[in-house]
Amino acid sequence: MTKHWQDQVAWITGAGSGIGRALAIELGRQGAIVAVSGRRQQRLEEVAREVEAAGGRALAVPCDVTEESDVVIASSSIVRELGRLDLAIANAGFSVAGAVRDLSAEDWRRQLDTNVIGAAMTARHALPHLERTQGRIALVGSVSALLPTPRMAAYTASKYALRAIGQTLSIELDGTGVSCTLVHPGFVESEIAQVDNQGRHDPARVDKRPKNLMWPADRAAREMLRAIRARKREHVFTGHGKLGAALGQHAPGIAHFVMTRGAAKRQAAAVTKNASSSSNDR
Repeated sequence: MTKHWQDQVAWITGAGSGIGRALAIELGRQGAIVAVSGRRQQRLEEVAREVEAAGGRALAVPCDVTEESDVVIASSSIVRELGRLDLAIANAGFSVAGAVRDLSAEDWRRQLDTNVIGAAMTARHALPHLERTQGRIALVGSVSALLPTPRMAAYTASKYALRAIGQTLSIELDGTGVSCTLVHPGFVESEIAQVDNQGRHDPARVDKRPKNLMWPADRAAREMLRAIRARKREHVFTGHGKLGAALGQHAPGIAHFVMTRGAAKRQAAAVTKNASSSSNDR
């Protein structure tokens, strides 16, 4: 296997589970030195061991992206311990579900604080180090950044905002040697459906997303890293994800019709009920 990331230093937020964990392990397989961040120290240490078992080096760096001081300390300690930073992936996030009429101001703040401000602060404090290496930054968005879903307004808004940040960064970084890649996955195996609207993880919660459309996290990680390595500005993946994104961008009337009828509406209601009845790791 070609080790495209050999000896490159990568930092991943939300690395304790799901896509973040898969990215860390895949980078390890490709020879990278990986700093994994999140709120759950034990999970980070487990992922670090998995990275090392895959052939890489790893450093567990606890960080809650909703606390800017945590992000400052994490980015500085990574460079101090590992000597440089070549790749930063802002992956931390979770989903607040519910109809607009039912969501409180606190629900909205909690969603945007993690998914938007947390990602922006990760970029802000990684960029000075990435400029020295002409490295890469990646923001993990969602097809929800391109296709609105009923009862998911807070999450959808957070991903629309993240897309705006990534597109703006790509313009601001032109000529610096640093690239920004927005990656928009469709359905991917993760713990996001087991995290409630307060950001609490509950492994007993059932994932209501359609299993027949779900990509394994390791496959998603490989796809994302190919796009990041190629310095693409934006990349949508999974077949259904591309279809949904195309409808949202180019045929919004059809998207509205689909979302207000049949299976899509029932699916959104099921996800909302699951979220209310009880990322990902920040």
